[in-house]
Amino acid sequence: MKSQIEQPTDQQLAIHSTFVIERSFPKSPERVFAAFADPTRKRRWFAEGEMHTVEEFTSDFRIGGTERLRYRFKEGTPFQGVEVTNQGTYQAIVPNRRIVSASTMAIANKPISASLVTVELVPTDHGTDLICTHQGAFFEGADGPQIREVGWRTLLDKVAAELSQ
Repeated sequence: MKSQIEQPTDQQLAIHSTFVIERSFPKSPERVFAAFADPTRKRRWFAEGEMHTVEEFTSDFRIGGTERLRYRFKEGTPFQGVEVTNQGTYQAIVPNRRIVSASTMAIANKPISASLVTVELVPTDHGTDLICTHQGAFFEGADGPQIREVGWRTLLDKVAAELSQ
C-alpha cells in the first residue's frame, strides 16, 4: 500500500541552520532591552528599511504576545511589489536578560522559514554583550541561512544606531 504522505525530493527538503552573533554595546542591559521591548523603537530598527514599505507592524511584548511585520518591496528591487510577512510569538522574556521568540516568514503568502531566536544580554564593565542565537528551518524558495545571517547582522547594526540616539 502506498503511503498517503508524499515523500520529499532533495529540492523539497528543509535546510536547518543555527548561527550565533555576538555584539557589545556601550549601553546598559536596560537600554538594550528597551530597544527590543518598545514597539516604536523596535519598528525603527527591525521593520523600517530603504528597500521596502512597511504596511503593518504590531508588537505585544509579553510572554505569549505576538509580533507581526508585513511589508512590500519597493520599485527598483528584484521583488518589486511582493509582500513579505513575518509573524512571531514571544516564548520567554526575562527583563534586561533574555528574549526568546518563534516566528515564521512568508513571501507572497508562501512559507519560506520557521525560526527560534534567542537574544541574551550580559552586563559587562563597559555596557552589554548581546548574544543572538538563530535556529532556523528554511523551505523551498527561502532566503537561506547565509542571507538570514547577513540580515541579522544588519539588524544588529541598526540596533547600535538606535542605541546611539
